[in-house]
Amino acid sequence: MYPVTDDHIHIDPVNGRGLAAVKDFRNAGGSHIFLVSKPSGSFGILPGRGSDFLPVFEGTLRVAEMVREAGVTVFPVLGVHPAEVSRLSSVMPLAEAVSVMKGGLEVAAGFVGKGDAVALKSGRPHYDVPSEIWDASNEILSFAFSLAADLDCAIQLHAETGPCSDIVTMAAGAGLGIEQVVKHYATPDTPLIPSMIATHPGIPDLVRQGRIFTMESDYMDENSRPGAVIGPKSVPRVTRKMIEAAVITIDDAWKIHSENPSRIYGVDINL
Repeated sequence: MYPVTDDHIHIDPVNGRGLAAVKDFRNAGGSHIFLVSKPSGSFGILPGRGSDFLPVFEGTLRVAEMVREAGVTVFPVLGVHPAEVSRLSSVMPLAEAVSVMKGGLEVAAGFVGKGDAVALKSGRPHYDVPSEIWDASNEILSFAFSLAADLDCAIQLHAETGPCSDIVTMAAGAGLGIEQVVKHYATPDTPLIPSMIATHPGIPDLVRQGRIFTMESDYMDENSRPGAVIGPKSVPRVTRKMIEAAVITIDDAWKIHSENPSRIYGVDINL
Protein backbone atom coordinates (compact mmCIF):
# COMPACT_ATOMS: atom_id res chain seq x y z
CA MET A 1 0.00 0.00 0.00
CA TYR A 2 1.12 3.53 -0.75
CA PRO A 3 -0.55 6.96 -0.80
CA VAL A 4 -1.45 8.60 -4.12
CA THR A 5 -1.40 12.40 -4.26
CA ASP A 6 -2.72 14.56 -7.09
CA ASP A 7 -0.77 17.80 -6.76
CA HIS A 8 -3.05 19.94 -8.94
CA ILE A 9 -6.73 19.22 -9.43
CA HIS A 10 -9.95 21.23 -9.59
CA ILE A 11 -13.29 20.01 -8.28
CA ASP A 12 -16.38 21.96 -9.32
CA PRO A 13 -19.82 20.78 -8.12
CA VAL A 14 -21.54 23.56 -10.11
CA ASN A 15 -19.89 23.41 -13.53
CA GLY A 16 -18.47 19.88 -13.39
CA ARG A 17 -18.88 16.42 -11.88
CA GLY A 18 -17.99 17.48 -8.35
CA LEU A 19 -18.01 14.66 -5.82
CA ALA A 20 -18.42 12.03 -8.54
CA ALA A 21 -14.93 12.96 -9.74
CA VAL A 22 -13.59 12.76 -6.17
CA LYS A 23 -15.06 9.29 -5.79
CA ASP A 24 -13.48 8.23 -9.08
CA PHE A 25 -10.10 9.35 -7.73
CA ARG A 26 -10.65 7.59 -4.40
CA ASN A 27 -11.94 4.36 -5.95
CA ALA A 28 -8.95 4.23 -8.30
CA GLY A 29 -6.62 4.32 -5.30
CA GLY A 30 -6.19 8.05 -4.74
CA SER A 31 -5.76 9.30 -1.18
CA HIS A 32 -4.70 12.98 -1.15
CA ILE A 33 -5.34 16.00 -3.39
CA PHE A 34 -4.14 19.55 -3.60
CA LEU A 35 -7.36 21.35 -4.49
CA VAL A 36 -6.55 24.44 -6.56
CA SER A 37 -8.94 27.39 -6.78
CA LYS A 38 -10.42 28.07 -10.21
CA PRO A 39 -10.45 31.47 -11.98
CA SER A 40 -12.99 34.01 -10.84
CA GLY A 41 -14.93 33.62 -14.09
CA SER A 42 -15.84 30.05 -13.07
CA PHE A 43 -17.81 31.67 -10.24
CA GLY A 44 -19.39 34.28 -12.51
CA ILE A 45 -17.29 37.04 -10.93
CA LEU A 46 -15.49 39.93 -12.63
CA PRO A 47 -13.35 41.34 -9.80
CA GLY A 48 -13.14 45.09 -9.35
CA ARG A 49 -11.10 44.91 -6.13
CA GLY A 50 -9.09 42.33 -4.29
CA SER A 51 -11.91 41.48 -1.90
CA ASP A 52 -14.05 40.35 -4.87
CA PHE A 53 -11.95 37.16 -4.91
CA LEU A 54 -13.29 36.24 -1.47
CA PRO A 55 -16.24 34.15 -2.79
CA VAL A 56 -13.79 32.23 -5.03
CA PHE A 57 -11.67 31.21 -2.06
CA GLU A 58 -14.58 30.58 0.29
CA GLY A 59 -16.21 28.44 -2.38
CA THR A 60 -13.00 26.44 -2.82
CA LEU A 61 -12.84 25.82 0.93
CA ARG A 62 -16.46 24.63 0.94
CA VAL A 63 -15.60 22.15 -1.80
CA ALA A 64 -12.57 21.04 0.24
CA GLU A 65 -14.89 20.16 3.12
CA MET A 66 -17.06 18.11 0.77
CA VAL A 67 -13.94 16.28 -0.46
CA ARG A 68 -12.96 15.46 3.15
CA GLU A 69 -16.41 14.06 3.82
CA ALA A 70 -15.96 11.81 0.76
CA GLY A 71 -12.90 10.25 2.40
CA VAL A 72 -10.08 12.01 0.55
CA THR A 73 -7.51 14.17 2.36
CA VAL A 74 -7.44 17.63 0.80
CA PHE A 75 -5.02 20.55 0.93
CA PRO A 76 -6.41 23.80 -0.54
CA VAL A 77 -4.23 25.99 -2.76
CA LEU A 78 -5.60 29.51 -3.26
CA GLY A 79 -4.57 32.33 -5.53
CA VAL A 80 -5.21 34.38 -8.65
CA HIS A 81 -4.93 32.72 -12.05
CA PRO A 82 -2.41 34.64 -14.20
CA ALA A 83 -4.83 34.76 -17.16
CA GLU A 84 -6.96 37.15 -15.07
CA VAL A 85 -4.60 39.93 -16.20
CA SER A 86 -5.86 39.66 -19.80
CA ARG A 87 -9.49 39.53 -18.75
CA LEU A 88 -9.25 42.42 -16.30
CA SER A 89 -7.07 44.69 -18.43
CA SER A 90 -9.70 44.47 -21.19
CA VAL A 91 -12.19 46.30 -18.94
CA MET A 92 -9.94 48.51 -16.80
CA PRO A 93 -6.50 50.19 -16.99
CA LEU A 94 -3.62 47.72 -16.70
CA ALA A 95 -2.33 49.32 -13.50
CA GLU A 96 -5.75 48.85 -11.92
CA ALA A 97 -5.85 45.20 -13.03
CA VAL A 98 -2.46 44.66 -11.40
CA SER A 99 -3.74 46.21 -8.18
CA VAL A 100 -6.87 44.02 -8.18
CA MET A 101 -4.81 40.86 -8.71
CA LYS A 102 -2.34 41.78 -5.98
CA GLY A 103 -5.28 42.44 -3.68
CA GLY A 104 -6.70 39.01 -4.48
CA LEU A 105 -3.37 37.41 -3.64
CA GLU A 106 -3.36 39.21 -0.30
CA VAL A 107 -6.80 37.79 0.45
CA ALA A 108 -5.55 34.30 -0.46
CA ALA A 109 -2.50 34.79 1.75
CA GLY A 110 -4.82 35.54 4.65
CA PHE A 111 -6.33 32.06 4.35
CA VAL A 112 -2.88 30.49 4.26
CA GLY A 113 -1.90 32.50 7.33
CA LYS A 114 -4.93 31.15 9.21
CA GLY A 115 -4.12 27.57 8.18
CA ASP A 116 -7.20 27.19 5.95
CA ALA A 117 -4.98 26.69 2.88
CA VAL A 118 -1.45 25.32 2.52
CA ALA A 119 -0.09 27.24 -0.47
CA LEU A 120 -0.60 30.11 -2.89
CA LYS A 121 -0.96 30.00 -6.65
CA SER A 122 0.16 32.61 -9.16
CA GLY A 123 2.19 32.70 -12.37
CA ARG A 124 2.19 34.44 -15.71
CA PRO A 125 0.38 33.88 -19.03
CA HIS A 126 1.18 30.65 -20.87
CA TYR A 127 0.18 32.32 -24.15
CA ASP A 128 1.66 35.22 -26.13
CA VAL A 129 0.90 38.64 -24.66
CA PRO A 130 2.13 42.20 -25.33
CA SER A 131 5.29 43.23 -23.46
CA GLU A 132 3.37 45.47 -21.05
CA ILE A 133 1.14 42.55 -20.01
CA TRP A 134 4.21 40.34 -19.59
CA ASP A 135 5.96 42.94 -17.41
CA ALA A 136 2.81 43.46 -15.34
CA SER A 137 2.46 39.70 -14.88
CA ASN A 138 6.03 39.41 -13.62
CA GLU A 139 5.32 42.25 -11.20
CA ILE A 140 2.31 40.35 -9.85
CA LEU A 141 4.34 37.14 -9.66
CA SER A 142 7.13 38.84 -7.70
CA PHE A 143 4.51 40.16 -5.30
CA ALA A 144 3.14 36.63 -4.87
CA PHE A 145 6.65 35.37 -4.11
CA SER A 146 7.00 38.01 -1.40
CA LEU A 147 3.72 36.90 0.18
CA ALA A 148 4.83 33.26 0.09
CA ALA A 149 8.19 34.15 1.61
CA ASP A 150 6.50 36.04 4.45
CA LEU A 151 4.23 33.05 5.08
CA ASP A 152 7.01 30.48 4.53
CA CYS A 153 4.64 28.58 2.26
CA ALA A 154 4.92 26.95 -1.15
CA ILE A 155 3.53 28.48 -4.30
CA GLN A 156 2.20 26.74 -7.42
CA LEU A 157 2.83 28.45 -10.75
CA HIS A 158 0.84 28.49 -13.97
CA ALA A 159 3.31 29.65 -16.62
CA GLU A 160 4.56 29.12 -20.15
CA THR A 161 5.85 25.75 -21.31
CA GLY A 162 9.56 25.29 -20.75
CA PRO A 163 12.12 25.73 -17.98
CA CYS A 164 11.10 29.24 -16.74
CA SER A 165 14.69 29.57 -15.48
CA ASP A 166 14.42 33.30 -14.84
CA ILE A 167 11.90 32.57 -12.09
CA VAL A 168 14.71 31.17 -9.91
CA THR A 169 16.18 34.67 -9.60
CA MET A 170 12.76 36.25 -9.12
CA ALA A 171 11.93 33.94 -6.23
CA ALA A 172 15.33 34.40 -4.62
CA GLY A 173 14.95 38.17 -4.86
CA ALA A 174 11.73 37.88 -2.85
CA GLY A 175 13.41 35.67 -0.24
CA LEU A 176 11.65 32.46 -1.31
CA GLY A 177 13.58 29.22 -1.59
CA ILE A 178 13.31 27.44 -4.92
CA GLU A 179 12.33 24.23 -3.10
CA GLN A 180 8.97 25.91 -2.42
CA VAL A 181 8.27 26.96 -6.02
CA VAL A 182 6.23 24.33 -7.88
CA LYS A 183 5.87 24.53 -11.68
CA HIS A 184 2.42 23.14 -12.45
CA TYR A 185 2.16 21.23 -15.78
CA ALA A 186 5.94 21.09 -15.82
CA THR A 187 8.54 19.82 -18.24
CA PRO A 188 11.59 17.98 -16.89
CA ASP A 189 13.97 20.77 -17.93
CA THR A 190 12.70 23.21 -15.29
CA PRO A 191 14.96 24.14 -12.36
CA LEU A 192 11.78 24.68 -10.32
CA ILE A 193 10.01 21.80 -8.54
CA PRO A 194 8.19 20.03 -11.38
CA SER A 195 4.60 18.90 -10.94
CA MET A 196 4.31 16.43 -13.80
CA ILE A 197 1.15 15.49 -15.68
CA ALA A 198 0.74 11.83 -14.76
CA THR A 199 0.95 10.64 -18.36
CA HIS A 200 4.28 12.40 -19.05
CA PRO A 201 6.76 9.81 -20.37
CA GLY A 202 9.68 11.41 -18.53
CA ILE A 203 8.53 10.45 -15.02
CA PRO A 204 10.62 7.24 -14.73
CA ASP A 205 13.73 9.21 -15.77
CA LEU A 206 13.06 11.79 -13.05
CA VAL A 207 12.86 8.95 -10.53
CA ARG A 208 16.21 7.54 -11.71
CA GLN A 209 17.78 11.00 -11.50
CA GLY A 210 16.60 11.37 -7.90
CA ARG A 211 14.65 14.54 -8.73
CA ILE A 212 12.13 15.92 -6.29
CA PHE A 213 8.83 16.16 -8.16
CA THR A 214 5.10 15.52 -7.83
CA MET A 215 2.35 14.18 -10.11
CA GLU A 216 -0.90 15.84 -11.14
CA SER A 217 -3.92 15.48 -13.40
CA ASP A 218 -4.80 19.16 -13.84
CA TYR A 219 -8.36 17.83 -14.04
CA MET A 220 -10.51 20.90 -14.73
CA ASP A 221 -13.90 19.41 -13.81
CA GLU A 222 -15.88 21.32 -16.40
CA ASN A 223 -18.81 19.68 -18.16
CA SER A 224 -17.92 21.65 -21.28
CA ARG A 225 -14.49 19.94 -21.36
CA PRO A 226 -15.01 16.43 -19.97
CA GLY A 227 -11.81 14.69 -18.90
CA ALA A 228 -9.56 17.70 -19.46
CA VAL A 229 -6.65 17.85 -18.93
CA ILE A 230 -6.64 14.18 -17.90
CA GLY A 231 -9.26 12.45 -15.78
CA PRO A 232 -9.38 12.19 -11.97
CA LYS A 233 -8.43 8.48 -12.05
CA SER A 234 -5.22 9.20 -13.93
CA VAL A 235 -2.68 9.74 -11.15
CA PRO A 236 -3.54 6.55 -9.22
CA ARG A 237 -3.94 4.47 -12.39
CA VAL A 238 -0.66 5.60 -13.97
CA THR A 239 1.22 5.10 -10.70
CA ARG A 240 -0.11 1.55 -10.44
CA LYS A 241 0.76 0.80 -14.07
CA MET A 242 4.32 2.11 -13.64
CA ILE A 243 4.79 -0.15 -10.60
CA GLU A 244 3.34 -3.13 -12.47
CA ALA A 245 5.69 -2.41 -15.39
CA ALA A 246 8.62 -2.21 -12.94
CA VAL A 247 9.65 1.26 -14.14
CA ILE A 248 9.19 2.56 -10.60
CA THR A 249 9.03 0.76 -7.25
CA ILE A 250 6.63 1.07 -4.34
CA ASP A 251 9.39 2.95 -2.50
CA ASP A 252 9.51 5.38 -5.44
CA ALA A 253 5.73 5.82 -5.18
CA TRP A 254 6.08 6.70 -1.50
CA LYS A 255 8.69 9.32 -2.40
CA ILE A 256 6.59 10.84 -5.20
CA HIS A 257 3.28 10.85 -3.34
CA SER A 258 4.29 11.27 0.32
CA GLU A 259 7.86 12.37 0.95
CA ASN A 260 8.10 14.97 -1.82
CA PRO A 261 4.79 16.82 -1.31
CA SER A 262 5.17 16.63 2.48
CA ARG A 263 8.55 18.31 2.16
CA ILE A 264 7.42 20.93 -0.34
CA TYR A 265 4.19 21.99 1.39
CA GLY A 266 4.99 21.26 5.03
CA VAL A 267 2.09 18.81 5.38
CA ASP A 268 1.82 15.21 6.58
CA ILE A 269 0.93 12.72 3.87
CA ASN A 270 0.51 9.17 5.08
CA LEU A 271 -1.96 6.33 5.07
